[in-house]
Amino acid sequence: MELNADFSERVIVHSDEVEWQASPMPGVDRRMLDRIGGEVARATTIVRYAPDSNFSAHTHTGGEEFIVLDGVFQDEHGDFPEGTYVRNPPTSSHTPRSEPGCTIFVKLWQFDLEDRTQFRKSMADELEAAVDGVASCTLHQDDRENVTYHHIEPGAAFTVTRPGGIELLVIEGALSEGKDSLRKGSWLRLPGGARLDAIAGDTGAKVWVKTGHLPFAKPPEV
Repeated sequence: MELNADFSERVIVHSDEVEWQASPMPGVDRRMLDRIGGEVARATTIVRYAPDSNFSAHTHTGGEEFIVLDGVFQDEHGDFPEGTYVRNPPTSSHTPRSEPGCTIFVKLWQFDLEDRTQFRKSMADELEAAVDGVASCTLHQDDRENVTYHHIEPGAAFTVTRPGGIELLVIEGALSEGKDSLRKGSWLRLPGGARLDAIAGDTGAKVWVKTGHLPFAKPPEV
């Protein structure tokens, strides 16, 4: 399966307009944003766990990165509430579940396969003082990518100029980007060489951003 698999193109998906699709596990549904591969895939997805649902134990051969958008994600490593950023590197394993239910934004098979660093962070706790209306923090950085989180005040400008492509998820609030309006759940991917110039809406915005990673995009090694 290929979905939004041409990384030289600009893509916007308003995830609330995408129908939920059932996963192999009852009670776990997903909205696919981009994908290369079948059930094992290089994928960017929003996944919803119904209350008291679970997923079978599995190993992340290509690594897993996710944000808890609402509820509480759980596994044998702990409870991960809304606003948590998690990196589970290649060869890590777990048995996901959620007693109260949750929604996560997850990326699979997008790691350096030699990466073994596993961690979790409360994104809001990492923020530094605002500059020109934007409070930011770095969640992760390596030779392949830079992952950041931002609180943008109402009407503030938000610019990203890093090379290697730009990917953005609006977690709360709204942004205008050129002629496009991005709202909660909107996902934007810009190709290498592109520049992001956005303005926060009347309620401001909270956004997750990844840059530099698109030159490494390829199918999973299976």
